[in-house]
Amino acid sequence: MFGEEPKPMPVETEDAFQKELVELFVQEAQEWLQQIHVALDELQQSPPLERHRVLAHTIKVGVTNLGGSAATLNLSDVERASFSALPFVEVVQDPSARISTDDFIALCKQLGHIHGALTRSTGIAFQTDSGSGSEEHPQTMIATKDFLATLRTLHAQRKAPDTFHRNLVHTMMTQAEGMIERGVEQCNAASIQEFLDRSAEGDHGFLQVVRQELPHLTDALQTLKNSQIDPGSSLFDAQHAVERVAQLWSAAQQVNASQAMVFFMGLHSFLTITVQHHALVGSKHYDAIQTRLGQSVKGIEEWAEIGQAERTAIQSVLPH
Repeated sequence: MFGEEPKPMPVETEDAFQKELVELFVQEAQEWLQQIHVALDELQQSPPLERHRVLAHTIKVGVTNLGGSAATLNLSDVERASFSALPFVEVVQDPSARISTDDFIALCKQLGHIHGALTRSTGIAFQTDSGSGSEEHPQTMIATKDFLATLRTLHAQRKAPDTFHRNLVHTMMTQAEGMIERGVEQCNAASIQEFLDRSAEGDHGFLQVVRQELPHLTDALQTLKNSQIDPGSSLFDAQHAVERVAQLWSAAQQVNASQAMVFFMGLHSFLTITVQHHALVGSKHYDAIQTRLGQSVKGIEEWAEIGQAERTAIQSVLPH
């Protein structure tokens, strides 16, 4: 009947529902904490300004999400510990400010309070792969000045023939110099390794994409070449190639493959003009472009090999 009050949920059902919500929260909390600690480790290595802001934002969003979700489940200890961390995040979020080691330590300690509150509230011990601020699993550290000196030695070797000539060593030198300017005397070897691992993944991913797209680009160039002989040839594949090359150009930018960027930018302009304006281009010119395409792929493969050589050299000087 319309006048009846809704029946209350049975206690057993209510408890089961609450338990299910807590289990979902635990899964989300694990993911947020992992993201927070990975971002914090990289943040302590003096990344470029824009990257610094992105990492600080990641930490802030993760902490806010933790506190908000805890509030909906009435986990007041977790809520308080999470929102209490926000002022510590704000201290380190401005890359132009002078951030001390103590500021990072304070934030790490507050994250430890969140871990403790989560464990007390859910009965589950929260662990992360990152050991920021953990006394049980101390990080392997290396003196920043010593690491910078080693990097400068590696950088000097670039002048010798047949040695690596990527920008990884120089990038890490810049980060180490920034750390010294901010008074950071020790850098985390695990964080350096994470940077190298991300670099390797980026190189491998870019190389794989280029190799996958090579047959499609070759076919598109052949289609354009044939259209000079047979005007009835379809240019659909060529139009699709314009989009593929744009994606390769963007991918090259993401991994800072400068020579590949220049080549794909030029190829994109050429294909765009040819397809949109039906420009007449001699067959020999298409043959030259196909040859250049093959050379560029080989160059990208060498670029990836050189990057691996740099990473190996850097890894060799890290403490184990």
